[in-house]
Amino acid sequence: MAAILKPVLLGFRDAPVHGSPTGPGAWPASKLGGIPDALPTVAAPRPVCQRCGQPLALVVQVYCPLEGSPFHRLLHVFACACPGCSTGGARSWKVFRSQCLQVPEREAQDAQVKKQENSLAAEDWCEGADDWGSDTEEAPSPQFTLDFGNDASSAKDVDWTARLQDLRLQDAVLGAAHPVPPGLPLFLPYYICVADEDDYRDFVNLDHAHSLLRDYQQREGIAMDQLLSQSLRNDGDEKYEKTIIKSGDQTFYKFMKRIAACQEQILRYSWSGEPLFLTCPTSEVTELPACSQCGGQRIFEFQLMPALVSMLKSANLGLSVEFGTILVYTCEKSCWPPNHQTPMEEFCIIQEDPDELLFK
Repeated sequence: MAAILKPVLLGFRDAPVHGSPTGPGAWPASKLGGIPDALPTVAAPRPVCQRCGQPLALVVQVYCPLEGSPFHRLLHVFACACPGCSTGGARSWKVFRSQCLQVPEREAQDAQVKKQENSLAAEDWCEGADDWGSDTEEAPSPQFTLDFGNDASSAKDVDWTARLQDLRLQDAVLGAAHPVPPGLPLFLPYYICVADEDDYRDFVNLDHAHSLLRDYQQREGIAMDQLLSQSLRNDGDEKYEKTIIKSGDQTFYKFMKRIAACQEQILRYSWSGEPLFLTCPTSEVTELPACSQCGGQRIFEFQLMPALVSMLKSANLGLSVEFGTILVYTCEKSCWPPNHQTPMEEFCIIQEDPDELLFK
């Protein structure tokens, strides 16, 4: 019996965050770069590199409340932007999870009115994030869109296995920004908009994928063009692939095939789903450390994609990061003790790009 595949949501770079707004009310925005926002009762993380001791730069901030949970939920991914450090593994990359209880019903309704008056919206990565304390009528089905001006509604009729809903771009509060701490490395901030990966499956354009794979073919001596076309016509025929592609190249080939329809994706979100490996997974994947707070297992939540590397524009001279893909794993229970006020560190795996020039 075939395994049920979890849905995947894709993140894309969208409009710039003018003025890098931050502070109270800005945290429901998912973004790349800029300054990490803080939940109302949790301090913003300010990690430093364990190799060079310099402050880490925010790579992405993801607002992703979970279905069936009363918590707001933020994930921050940081990296050292000093030359050579971003390839230093877990010592130079950090992931933090922050949570806080949603406000009571009356306060939530007042806050919603205030948000509407200020033309705000919420960006939710998971099912049921806006269902707490509300007795309003059932919302319409999810609408996936790349138009950052559209505001899609939450949906209650999606199967639990999906655990994901449509994402909606958030405008951050354009109020007074917190002063930037001296010496804090910054990438220029952009909002992240999203779409359902399934929306791209019927619109596969192989031209760019063929171009990338021809470069890889010249280096490895593999007929990748033929393999890619054949496999996309017979997507379920794994036997054909395994008998021809060398084991060392198979993982990279599958990665390229999967992203062929949309190379612009900078993030893939699939709570409790399967990561898309760029290189052969190591023992790290099977030996994930337990949650430091509750001792529970960690599961895959999202990953950062190669296209993001060239989109991290430096607000300070000389900053850069290099990676193939960053796999983020979080506590399966998403545990959060009462009155906890500091971010919890989660776990990430860094896979280097086997041919980073292909994604520039």
